[in-house]
Amino acid sequence: MSKLLFVYNAKSDILNSAFDFAHKIISPATYNCNLCKLTHNNFSEKKEWIDFRETSKHDLEFLHIDEFERIHDRKNYPAVFELVNDNLNQLISPDELNEINSTEELIAVLKTK
Repeated sequence: MSKLLFVYNAKSDILNSAFDFAHKIISPATYNCNLCKLTHNNFSEKKEWIDFRETSKHDLEFLHIDEFERIHDRKNYPAVFELVNDNLNQLISPDELNEINSTEELIAVLKTK
């Protein structure tokens, strides 16, 4: 079985989290993590995303840039990777993620890949 790694284009520390929270509310059009926009609203995860996560047959892991880079040597975010037997493959590139316009569309893309 594979694991899907979702890497947000954000850092995990408190200062960056607060900045990201404010940025999403004040200027959502310029916020640079489409994965965040697709999976979360301003205050919590989107219901469609929660339902997908809870019913997925894959092991899902969600990481920020700093968490991901401690383990893997990649530098282009946001992205979705598939980890199979210690082999990391990019499943959805940042460019592809930026073309996705809704949570439902993200889920559909994940299901086809």
